[in-house]
Amino acid sequence: MVTREPRTLSRDVEVAAIPYGDKITLTAGTTVYITQALGGSYTAMTDHGYLVRVEGTDADAIGEEPTKPLTAEDVAGRTTEEVAWEQLKGVFDPEIPVNIVDLGLVYECRAEKGEDGQERVRVRFTLTAPGCGMGDFLREDVRSKLLTIPGVAEADVEVVLDPPWDQSMMSDGARLQLGLM
Repeated sequence: MVTREPRTLSRDVEVAAIPYGDKITLTAGTTVYITQALGGSYTAMTDHGYLVRVEGTDADAIGEEPTKPLTAEDVAGRTTEEVAWEQLKGVFDPEIPVNIVDLGLVYECRAEKGEDGQERVRVRFTLTAPGCGMGDFLREDVRSKLLTIPGVAEADVEVVLDPPWDQSMMSDGARLQLGLM
């Protein structure tokens, strides 16, 4: 969803400034313009012209429905690894309207059952550029999405820079969406 219609915050909201990921608080009454709504989060431009990311849990502040956690019924009949890959497809760089899986940024996603019966998911992913200021932010986004999977007790998420990412790692769908085909 891209509306570019003004939204007025109904309450104070902690957001991440793009592209550096610094946490800032926007106060109730601030006007924002939604530029991207993907993966349960929102990229918005403030009335001062800078971009911020509003988490799905704060969607009510901009008049949207907050994201809901997964239930056991949502994941029934699928492996934890399958659900983990699905969750990763809900992680988006706030500046690129393609998920990190289709961008080719995810190098590893593996689920293992511990002795206690709980699942541990390990993810290794990279960034489109080594100096990307959103790396820590994306790592936390991946971690929090994995921890919403019923039965997952731990998410080990690491940003790696080797091998370096390049556009050849993108899916054909991502290339088409970004006008590179």
